[in-house]
Amino acid sequence: MNNLYWINFYLAYRNVTRNKRRSLITIGSIVFGIVALILADGFIKWMLRELRELTIYSQLGHIQVVQPNFHRMGKVNPNAFLMPAELPTELTNNSISEIKAIVPRLSFSGLISHGESTISFIGDAIDPIEQKYFGNSLQILSGNNLSRESPLHLIAGEGLANSLGLKIGDQVVLFVRTVSGGVNAIEMTVEGIFNTVSKAYDDNALRIPIETAQKLLRTQNIHSWIVLLNDTEQTDQVLNKLNATLPPKQYEVVPWYHLSDFYNKTIELFSKQVWVIKLIIALIIMLSISNMMTTNIMERVGEIGTTMALGIKKREIMRGFFREALLIGCTGGLLGILLAMLLADIISKIGIPMPPPPGMTRGYIGQIIVTTDSLIESFILVVVTTIIAAIFPTWKSTRIHIVDALRHNR
Repeated sequence: MNNLYWINFYLAYRNVTRNKRRSLITIGSIVFGIVALILADGFIKWMLRELRELTIYSQLGHIQVVQPNFHRMGKVNPNAFLMPAELPTELTNNSISEIKAIVPRLSFSGLISHGESTISFIGDAIDPIEQKYFGNSLQILSGNNLSRESPLHLIAGEGLANSLGLKIGDQVVLFVRTVSGGVNAIEMTVEGIFNTVSKAYDDNALRIPIETAQKLLRTQNIHSWIVLLNDTEQTDQVLNKLNATLPPKQYEVVPWYHLSDFYNKTIELFSKQVWVIKLIIALIIMLSISNMMTTNIMERVGEIGTTMALGIKKREIMRGFFREALLIGCTGGLLGILLAMLLADIISKIGIPMPPPPGMTRGYIGQIIVTTDSLIESFILVVVTTIIAAIFPTWKSTRIHIVDALRHNR
């Protein structure tokens, strides 16, 4: 049985190589399609991963621990959702190895004045030591980052600084509404100018040390605890642990992907684009295989008639053509995967210079991620498409009358 199996595939191989030029063109179209699919999918995956990490490390963190409904209603009255600045005992007593750091945040807004110019701002009060955990996702364009040694220094977003004409060392005045409803002001020095991935944020944002913000707002409380993990893939795992640990009536645990509307819409957009690419490539493969199989059948009508005259069943003839299609699909798929992996490695080492996307301030050097799942999905797509493309020509070959087929080559 095993010998017959290999003999059948050897015969399929001989039939495929009977017309080498046609077979090579068909395999080439398959290789081109699968390379295009893997490279496009890999580039989009890399871009989405980078966008995800920049979004997490520049603003959101992996998980936020806040009061219930803070993200739904806190913009109207943020002072109604303040919570104690002491880390919840459930977190201090519960060691979760996946957590890298937990840092406090206090959000506020008001007016910033420099010279004769006054505009509104949104402020984030942070612990200056958090920058060692968040890396360089928030880039300091000039000057220095916040430090505990300089409590009356702030850093301003690039757009905000340009609007006021701020330079390092300039003095500004912040006017805010305190928690009790009064008005307070403080004079601060511009320590640095930063940008993040979001231009809209940079146009309005500034950051100050959290102790200074608490004095300015006349409160000892904060709005949220930002949880940073060792790996983004651990988000759901830690989310479940925190939900099981923290009392739901006091705290709401919110993952980063519930807060990043831009990232979620980008994922949806690019997912549809990848499906369109897959559909186009599937059509290219189907047309190539169908054309080759139809031509092969037209050239081998006499051979098919002889085979049927010898008593070979129609389903065996169909299996023979399917083996040929499968052989071509697998060969093209494997060669395409190898070539795609090689090109992905070369392109990633060279890099793809890209301009800043809409709404962002930074360009980037693109790379290509090739995952095992992507390779398997691409190979399956090619093989399945090849088999589907061979169905009609193969079925048509068995509809030929034996007498007409035997007379075909005369």
